[in-house]
Amino acid sequence: MMKFFDNLPPMDHLRSEKMSFVQLIIPVESAHRAITYLGELGMLQFRDLNDDKSPFQRTFVNQVKRCGEMSRKLRFFSDQISKAGITSSACPALQPISLEELEVQLAEHEAELLEMNMNNEQLRQAYNELLEFKLVLLKAGSFLGSSQNHEIPAERELDENVYSKEKDQESLSLFDQETLSEMSNKAGLRFISGIICKWKALRFERLLFRTTRGNMFFNQAPAEEHVMDPVSGEMVEKIVFVVFFSGEQAKTKIIKICEAFGANCYPVPEDTNKQSQMTREVSSRLSELEATLDAGIHHRNSALASIGSQLWRWTIMVRKEKAVYDTLNMLNFDVTKKCLVGEGWCPIFAKPQIKDALQRATIDSNSQAGIIFHVMHAIESPPTYFRTNRFTHAFQEIIDAYGVARYQEANPAVYSVITFPFLFAVMFGDWGHGICLLLGSLLLIIREKRLGSQKLGSFMGMAFGGRYVLLLMALFSIYCGLIYNEFFSVPFHIFGESAYKCREISCSDARTTGLVKYHDPYPFGVDPRWRGSLSELPFLNSLKMKMSILFGVSQMNLGIILGYFNAKFRGSSLDIRYQFMPQMIFLNSLFGYLSLLILIKWCTGSQADLYHVMIYMFLDPTSDLGENQLFWGQKPLQILLLLLAIVAVPWMLFPKPFILRKLNMERFQGRTYGILGTSEMDFDLEPDSGRQHLDDFNFGEVFVHQMIHSIEFVLGAVSNTASYLRLWALSLAHSELSTVFYEKILLLAWGYDNPIIRIAGLAVFAFATAFILLMMETLSAFLHALRLHWVEFMNKFYHGDGYKFRPFSFASLADEED
Repeated sequence: MMKFFDNLPPMDHLRSEKMSFVQLIIPVESAHRAITYLGELGMLQFRDLNDDKSPFQRTFVNQVKRCGEMSRKLRFFSDQISKAGITSSACPALQPISLEELEVQLAEHEAELLEMNMNNEQLRQAYNELLEFKLVLLKAGSFLGSSQNHEIPAERELDENVYSKEKDQESLSLFDQETLSEMSNKAGLRFISGIICKWKALRFERLLFRTTRGNMFFNQAPAEEHVMDPVSGEMVEKIVFVVFFSGEQAKTKIIKICEAFGANCYPVPEDTNKQSQMTREVSSRLSELEATLDAGIHHRNSALASIGSQLWRWTIMVRKEKAVYDTLNMLNFDVTKKCLVGEGWCPIFAKPQIKDALQRATIDSNSQAGIIFHVMHAIESPPTYFRTNRFTHAFQEIIDAYGVARYQEANPAVYSVITFPFLFAVMFGDWGHGICLLLGSLLLIIREKRLGSQKLGSFMGMAFGGRYVLLLMALFSIYCGLIYNEFFSVPFHIFGESAYKCREISCSDARTTGLVKYHDPYPFGVDPRWRGSLSELPFLNSLKMKMSILFGVSQMNLGIILGYFNAKFRGSSLDIRYQFMPQMIFLNSLFGYLSLLILIKWCTGSQADLYHVMIYMFLDPTSDLGENQLFWGQKPLQILLLLLAIVAVPWMLFPKPFILRKLNMERFQGRTYGILGTSEMDFDLEPDSGRQHLDDFNFGEVFVHQMIHSIEFVLGAVSNTASYLRLWALSLAHSELSTVFYEKILLLAWGYDNPIIRIAGLAVFAFATAFILLMMETLSAFLHALRLHWVEFMNKFYHGDGYKFRPFSFASLADEED
């Protein structure tokens, strides 16, 4: 078997890309251009050589601040464009622009916009005040007109009214001209008129009444137009009020209450002719202000549209410049301050492209000295980089959510492309539900370009990111559903006639009379006549339980074999001899043997009790099997397998720690020979570890570590095999739940002649299918398949303690948020 594994082709496509640790020595004059070209290439991950310095102590901190300020201005422009509701398409730039020119342009545009906003705000405020004044003139005039019939000397104190906001100078002079002529020092009835929000009116009137102890008369009328609220900027409904009172103290109290409630007070002359004249003047001013506001808004929108056409290009340019300077801050100045020194990781296949980009940077910057690029030896572990496409990206993300693979470790995502959707389908098998999932995944794939350019919500974004996972899950669900012969829990004679018929020719109910086999088995999947029979549940339980064990043992064996390939790749003969071999022997001596018994029982049609066989294999291995014997030589084989399983436990536990101890002692005694590689001593593969740690060998720690691994594997072999029975449990639950919805909702409603009941039953059935079976059950099966991969499969070989390769690249800047 070992020769067979050794002759297999290398797993290059299943391992991360080979990486090189490189050093760059870049002249100052070509540094910016070189980093820019490397960002466009996106194949070099820089190390931060200044991690001991704060951001404000770095060399290019001023340039980063400038880019940050420009980003703030661009966000300001974007907010203004969004508030204005302008949709402008990006137009191509007429000519390239430098960062300095862009900075000047952004400052000019910001100053222009701020000035326009301030002028527009002042005009809008004046317009709102005049509009309120007009409404007060129209409504309060009717109140005052009615008071002329009363022979009560009225005192008008229009010039003493307190205004909540500063009025336009021309309006104030107009008000003064109208009110100064009517001043009077005589005591008598006075009034204050103004306007207030409708929702404040009741509390306003109540407080006035209590403050003046009822010595006032409050009159109000709704305004004919909505007025913009100066705080929220929304159009609100207001009312016009007039308060009649007497006395200086009452006037002072009323004015303070008006200020507290945000009521705007306006003077209204009692003479109707003056009211008409003032109304005409206010209307004229309103028309002029409205025209001015429209012209200002048109000019502002034109300026925003001009900015919007270049906004995206400017944003990307600023983000690129900021990213370049952030990267330059990770480089070190040498002692002469004439060149920058950088270090980083790059894939080996990308080295020619990086050299070409650096050479172009030297030529384009007219530098006298070239950029030095050379490979260095690194102590730390390289980053992990898997090249993925839009199909495999989601599967790789599922694996990375558990932990990023070590450098050059076997990648479980390659196998998960098939095993993950297949195990999901084993639990979700129904080809009707699978077709629904297929339609949903195809819809996401067809609209891929459109949805990829939009911002999606959390749930929709997750579904879109896993669209190809959903596609394979749907296809495998259809396949498993055809095997289970379930279409929304209803069986169909798709592949021919059933192999069974009723015992009696006249019978129609298989539940009472049973079935007999009368010709060859059903060609594909479960025979549809099992549906509704007396033995349906025992048959399906036995089938799915045994099938789950077979799948589980197969996948766990695959995990152990991948552990062998990892050990072989590292050259660790200790891991192969004292980890891979005893693990294979232990697992297959017990559960591999159980899988063999299942297959033999299926092929021979034996009635042997496998529970009895496995239990007494441990309790009484020498006892006679009797009717539970499936093949010749079964008893001695069971004894041999039991002994192998017992021997495999100390084989895993003891040899490896003592061999490591012996090798460590011989190394310090000066013996010169190569140390056998092992996962415990190959510290170069451990992240953030150095060669000096080879001296820190502690036999106690190594032995305890090996003991924990051995106990975990022995107990895990039992618990993990039992854990795969969730495939049987979830599949049975999905099938039974689907049957309940079909029989107790749809068929029950269809039994009535009333069309309303039928439609209601169909609606309830569709709702239950969509939200419970297609959403909740899909999520449940997804999580259980995820657990089987993360725990039962990957713990046999996968360390997952690496770190991702994150190159400096401009490609991801478009999706970044400031």
